[in-house]
Amino acid sequence: MQRPARLSGVVGHRATGRIGLLGGSFNPAHRGHRHVSLEALRRLRLDEVWWLVSPQNPLKAVDGMASLSARLQRAERVAAHPRIRVTDLERHFGTRYTVDTVTALRRRFPGIDFVWLMGADIMIQMPRWSRWPQLFRMVPVAVFARPTYFSRAMAGKVAHRFRQDRVPLSGAGDLAGRVPPAWTFIPIPHDNTSATDIRARLSCWPPATTGGSRS
Repeated sequence: MQRPARLSGVVGHRATGRIGLLGGSFNPAHRGHRHVSLEALRRLRLDEVWWLVSPQNPLKAVDGMASLSARLQRAERVAAHPRIRVTDLERHFGTRYTVDTVTALRRRFPGIDFVWLMGADIMIQMPRWSRWPQLFRMVPVAVFARPTYFSRAMAGKVAHRFRQDRVPLSGAGDLAGRVPPAWTFIPIPHDNTSATDIRARLSCWPPATTGGSRS
């Protein structure tokens, strides 16, 4: 039987606020995701962070991807914080690309100020995303430091395209209320945790009992 959607506490009660969105496969979720989320809550003065666990990232292989149910369950264990909410909103909306997910979120929650959260490594990859400039014009973006990626991210296509829209670190606390395009870089203590390394160490990932395929 398919588990119910992770929408409790999201759809139904919240109509306003400042919400950070952290999207990804979470294959598996780890302390690095939690670390970024806690820093975002503090640095950006957010009310909550929502983890958007993707049914299938279009840029990642299906082979080795655990089932959505298994990834959601682990994400809930790792998050372990009242202001970090694990959701399957992309499954609920039926969206495949981030720009479509954010469009659906803005339509569903018109009173919420959203901020897209991502690591510097993701900023480097972003030109491969579908309609990425449109995403920057829809929602403010916070980019968090990742070891060795800062210089490449700041010299990359995305930072160059929106160089006039970068918000200084002193303005990060008000990023959620800014009119996009607006983005900032957040230097945070390094956490080298990697989902790839975790998968290599976990012989039981993806969990066979939940339908995840083995690599």
